[in-house]
Amino acid sequence: MTTKESPSNVLHRFLTHGRLLTIPAKQSKRRVILDHIAGSFEPGVRYPETEVNEILLRFHDDFAALRRYLVEGEFLTRENSVYWRSGGSVT
Repeated sequence: MTTKESPSNVLHRFLTHGRLLTIPAKQSKRRVILDHIAGSFEPGVRYPETEVNEILLRFHDDFAALRRYLVEGEFLTRENSVYWRSGGSVT
């Protein structure tokens, strides 16, 4: 029997002082983390890649992996070098 870990437990386990200890390998846990990170981007605002990188660096040094996961997970959409929030929870 498997039990699903709550989003708050996942966040508590992987974040320390707002930074990721590691990027979760398991997709379900990674989606919780990506949803949390996506909240750093305002809906309707377009961000140049340099600004996206700066925001993602607040969470983890491997900002390129986070950016890729956010786009692949449909939390952010990319056109050329411009990004905008296209998914995630609205709080």
